[in-house]
Amino acid sequence: MMIELTAENTPHIKNPVFLQYAQIYSQIYNRFIDQVRAAGMEFDKNLEAETCKKLERIRQKNAHFRNSGKSITTHWISSACEACQKGVDTVTLFISLMCHRKCFFCFNPNQESYEYFLHHKRAYINELEQMFKHGQKFSHIALTGGEPLLHKKEMLEFFQYVQKHSPRTHTRLYTSGDFLDPEILLDLQESGLNEIRFSIKLEDTKAVRKEVYERIALAKKYIPDVMVEMPVIPGTLAEMKELLLELNRLNISGINLLEFCFPYHNAEEFVQRGFKVKNPPFKVLYDYWYAGGLPISRSELEGLDLLEFALDQQLNIGIHYCSLENKQTGQIYQQNYGQSVSNLMYFSPKDYFFKSAKVFGTDIDAVKKVFKKKRINQFQVNSEYQFLEFNPRDIKFLKELDLEIGISSNIMETREDGKYLRELKIDLTSPKDFDLKEDV
Repeated sequence: MMIELTAENTPHIKNPVFLQYAQIYSQIYNRFIDQVRAAGMEFDKNLEAETCKKLERIRQKNAHFRNSGKSITTHWISSACEACQKGVDTVTLFISLMCHRKCFFCFNPNQESYEYFLHHKRAYINELEQMFKHGQKFSHIALTGGEPLLHKKEMLEFFQYVQKHSPRTHTRLYTSGDFLDPEILLDLQESGLNEIRFSIKLEDTKAVRKEVYERIALAKKYIPDVMVEMPVIPGTLAEMKELLLELNRLNISGINLLEFCFPYHNAEEFVQRGFKVKNPPFKVLYDYWYAGGLPISRSELEGLDLLEFALDQQLNIGIHYCSLENKQTGQIYQQNYGQSVSNLMYFSPKDYFFKSAKVFGTDIDAVKKVFKKKRINQFQVNSEYQFLEFNPRDIKFLKELDLEIGISSNIMETREDGKYLRELKIDLTSPKDFDLKEDV
């Protein structure tokens, strides 16, 4: 069993040296909270107990839990979503970030060079050419935006290029669908497009949504996999249930239900709508590549409600709840997998962080005695912070000791002067409660 250390329970650590060390991360987290509040957002109460109850209910109804529970599905799931878990041999590009829609939750402004690509096009063919030239092989390639259909010629050129140079690569297109017609769909079909993902905006009128449904039905005649991808916005549960029933009637492949996020801007709009940040927002605080922002509270709860609704209604389409944490594992995997680290580190198959175990202060000598008796010499003492660090696999030898153990989560970073393993978090366990397979 692992106990996640928070500002509330960190003071309960008995070992004074461990307590002082853990408070470093409490202070980092508190500064993060202050920054979020300074941006205008507040945190909701902790809803983890309610979330766990819903997770157990849908588990009992035979939903499929993937990626250590970060992704939950019924029936079909896109192979691109499966590849996203590790993010290997997959890439998503855009022509520009131009868009005719003005979604209040859009996170594109977080993209690098956002202002430039609002008015300019990317050298996407040159990028693809360089990737293939350097021997990169892709299982999946996607085109997103902005709105790709604002650049019909370039969009078709993109998929034609991929089809010519990497015909076995699975291709997909993200679009609002507003500009789709039979001619474009036929061209996309001939360009080998495998999958098209529509976004549906519940703020549109029913008449506008009806037109999108018609284009979705039209796309089914041309593209092998047609699906919808959209965030679950708290307060829209009834409308989302109606949407699932309509998509099931259309017999599309499936829908991705994304955890709704605050994109670090437009706070006034989020506050006005009554949204608060999920508490806690991340299991491990870090600067993640995925620019979606901070998860909004109650989005996950309603996403789980929709999964349960789909199971109860026996809907045939694939329903995939994709948490923000699920979006982030590809980055962690790519930064950590295959890296050369000391044998004190354990590569976690659950979240892809490097894990180590630490004991502090007066507990060091007791652990040393056990390790000496067991002939374990793979450990390291840090005199500055007064801890002994070792591989979590060796916790099993400490069952007879009554002590607190810190479980450290680490990620490899590449900087100008080399690679460095950076500790991001420390959690609490004990020898009698720790289970290597379940906990890390």
